[in-house]
Amino acid sequence: MKQPRAWQRMLSGRRLDLLDPTPMDIEIEDIAHGLAFVARWNGQTVGDFAYSVAEHSLLVEQIFAAMNPNAPVRWQLAALLHDAPEYVIGDMISPVKAAVGPGYETLDERLMAAIHIRFGLPAQVPADVKKKIKKADKISAWLEAVQIAGFTKAEADKLFGKIDSNIAQTAEIQLRAPLAVRQDFTRRHAELMDLL
Repeated sequence: MKQPRAWQRMLSGRRLDLLDPTPMDIEIEDIAHGLAFVARWNGQTVGDFAYSVAEHSLLVEQIFAAMNPNAPVRWQLAALLHDAPEYVIGDMISPVKAAVGPGYETLDERLMAAIHIRFGLPAQVPADVKKKIKKADKISAWLEAVQIAGFTKAEADKLFGKIDSNIAQTAEIQLRAPLAVRQDFTRRHAELMDLL
């Protein structure tokens, strides 16, 4: 019986094997393009544009850097790339991930390891760094939930934890055209790579 196709052709011309990804088949332009067109919250947000995973990633990296001003640049890069596998597997909301089961997590981990190696990061980010990135991710999720996804502050507090009131008042979610977000994501990646 013929095996189903498990690779995807990227706009760069690369052919990424989803079951056995290699760092050589990963390009930042493909990641930035894919993430700029993947909607968070399954697209259930207000505004003229979907809130993309690329925009979310930029915000998480900013929050992480603000909360960890002495963190090495490589961990800022890890924060920027924290959802990078979603450029090919999409952004599944937590209830869908739970329904899909451990297969999704395995695929995500394989892709993340290849992405990290491609850009000079360790395949696995240290647990303490991962925890700090997750904290920034939850703050971003809280802001998104309240500002553009229709959640009350009480609902967001329950799901994502309470956040610092200064962050809640000063951080504003941006909704922009995908190509502008793609450009900013690629630019930020290049800035961080130049600092490594």
